[in-house]
Amino acid sequence: MRVIPASFEIMEDLDRQSLITRIEACGRLCYKSEDKISQDSAGPFVKAIIRHGHNSVMEMGVFTLKIAAANEEDITRLYCTLPKYLFLDRMADQLLLTGSVRAFRELIMFHGKVKIVAAIGDFLLDRHPLMYDDLASAYSASTAPDVQVAKVGLQEVDQFESILLARHRHIAVKFIVNRAVTHEIVRHRPCSYLQESQRYCRYDGDKFGKQVTFIKPLFYAEGSKEYQLWEKAMAETEQLYLTLLETSSPQAARTVLPNSCKTELITYANLTEWLHIFRLRTSKAAEPTMREVMIPLLKRFQERFPAVFADV
Repeated sequence: MRVIPASFEIMEDLDRQSLITRIEACGRLCYKSEDKISQDSAGPFVKAIIRHGHNSVMEMGVFTLKIAAANEEDITRLYCTLPKYLFLDRMADQLLLTGSVRAFRELIMFHGKVKIVAAIGDFLLDRHPLMYDDLASAYSASTAPDVQVAKVGLQEVDQFESILLARHRHIAVKFIVNRAVTHEIVRHRPCSYLQESQRYCRYDGDKFGKQVTFIKPLFYAEGSKEYQLWEKAMAETEQLYLTLLETSSPQAARTVLPNSCKTELITYANLTEWLHIFRLRTSKAAEPTMREVMIPLLKRFQERFPAVFADV
């Protein structure tokens, strides 16, 4: 067995990658199949995800559109049709609309007859055909020359005033923690999540070192009587799990695994939701192992986005 400390990684490097590269990098975490990533693997991976309806993976790519629409009635209709997790604001004479690949797909699928949505569909089909070409029949091609759609670069989003920045800037964080912590994190909304799957990952395989990995317990000093009891329990559990795998599937054998098991969880949310998370999860009333990762993570956010997080 292996014991490691809890940790986190802010995944800003992916912000500079293409949407399909980002989606593949996040999606493969569920099966720990990152070793299959190649120069040409992102496109087929994303197409397979769309074909199989694994919509949560399509939430790992977020972008912002700038929309100029002269007709106030069309703007009102857009406000009335927005699905969950699309963020819409007015900036001078333009609209800012931010959401995930999935959210825009659902907007087009269910509201393609709305003039502004049709214009968005035209733009995305032209800009990102791999992720939207299957929706071409879901809407009528735009005949609205007064609706103009453009993509907003991340550098421009980072220059927004604090209120707009908080709503439209999304950050992904990969947590490496125990499952007790992830059970609490995934209660937050609106967020997007992908997690290492014990249903599909076989920890008796070579890629896992043929062992189960656990997160070092914060509550017990290493070498103490309590730590030794915890260590003994984890070793016995690991042996039971590996024995069950000899005749059972991973989804059956995982039922003996405890909360101390290491897991990886990507949490993707806008800064407004991160602000809410930090206010709850860094307080003195928060669970100690949650505070163990959230307090240093908050400090990183405060350095990166002081206008939003300075007062937490």
